[in-house]
Amino acid sequence: MGMVIVFANQKGGVGKTTTAVSLGSAVAETGSSVLLVDFDPQGNLSSNVSADRKKPGIYQVLSGEHSAEEVVQSTPQEGLSVIAGGADLTGASVELVQEDNREYFLRNALEPVRDQYDFIFIDSPPSLGILTVNALIAADHVIVPLQCEYFALEGLTQLMQSIRRIQRTGNNKLNIFGIVLTMYDSRINLANEVIRDVSKHFGRLIFRTLIPRNVRLSEAPSHSIPINLYDPSSIGAKSYAKLAQEVLTRAKEHTSR
Repeated sequence: MGMVIVFANQKGGVGKTTTAVSLGSAVAETGSSVLLVDFDPQGNLSSNVSADRKKPGIYQVLSGEHSAEEVVQSTPQEGLSVIAGGADLTGASVELVQEDNREYFLRNALEPVRDQYDFIFIDSPPSLGILTVNALIAADHVIVPLQCEYFALEGLTQLMQSIRRIQRTGNNKLNIFGIVLTMYDSRINLANEVIRDVSKHFGRLIFRTLIPRNVRLSEAPSHSIPINLYDPSSIGAKSYAKLAQEVLTRAKEHTSR
């Protein structure tokens, strides 16, 4: 059965979608099969991998119109598939509030395809609303992308509290897989201070690979392909390839327990 990992941070602009796409593609390059699930109404993940957002996606799965298997799309990356998301998820966030067991809709929707992939990566919205709760309950693990900037720790503390609530009330198997430090610039003293502070509080949860600020990483989404296809020699692509190895190592450690 595939490992389900949600990328979560209630703060926007931290590199969450970039990390989900770039890491997913880098993991797929190693020979693993990866399914990306765009669970953010902004739909940026879908655009980043050339998904057709006019076709049925995750909203139609939640509403019962289609099964997850029926809405999976291929991407330009071999071994990387996607279930598209978009603006209709805004409606889902309202509709789900009125449903019984509303926190479990995504988990139930993905259950039939779990054994078809090595990894399922869920990109959640930059909030702590019902969609993010659904994503956390559907997942085995959480990866937290964290921008190396001021207020990072404050937002991280709020997210950790939410994760602990989910662990107590809806998904006691949910595990914090790791924290990815993004948009790192070694020339900025504050970035290094954030790394020291986060490392002091969270220790081994921090991935060793730092994701740098990189122009090529910023350009890749406009070409609708992951960074390792857009510019495999860039520091951004190489950083996510290193991060993929760390993720695979941790995944093996978790499955062997």
